[in-house]
Amino acid sequence: MALKLITAPVSEPIDLTTAKSHLRVDTIDDDSLITSLIIAAREYAQGFQNRAFVTQTYELWLDAWPEYIQIPRPPLQSITSIKYYGTDNAEYTLAPADYFVDSVSEPGRAVLAYGKSWPSTTLRPANGIVVTFVAGYGAVASVPQQVKQAMLLLIGHWNENREAAISGAISREIEFAVHALLTMDRVVPV
Repeated sequence: MALKLITAPVSEPIDLTTAKSHLRVDTIDDDSLITSLIIAAREYAQGFQNRAFVTQTYELWLDAWPEYIQIPRPPLQSITSIKYYGTDNAEYTLAPADYFVDSVSEPGRAVLAYGKSWPSTTLRPANGIVVTFVAGYGAVASVPQQVKQAMLLLIGHWNENREAAISGAISREIEFAVHALLTMDRVVPV
């Protein structure tokens, strides 16, 4: 299984104004750094929670047909397509009427429709199936507040500590706070 980001989010859960207010920064001197910290905090939080926050598109690559296709990075908004490749590398598209998209479960999944079965075409040896899907809470306002707070803690910590290590100090409190906030809705991969 491989997961590939196709379309990154067009906005971040935390905007520059909010981050600067949290950091008590009034100048524009560090705007590009703070913007980078926002992106890094979102990427860290998404990775820790195994979720997508703001709408983004992914491809999920599989080698064989499972009983059902579990879609990582909840919440699942939609499945754009399910395509598969035969041993001759020809591309085929599974008809949407052949599967049901379960976007209620977390993680979401694609389940065969009643009376349907996965195609009998022999798949190529690797990455024979690709599911293109859209995931995320949608609008920035829908991202849970505990995620935003964890991101602000990370942004503040990284802004104050711009080196890889802190000499003579231990930063366990910040790690505990961030993980405590992000563990609440963490999706454990199967």
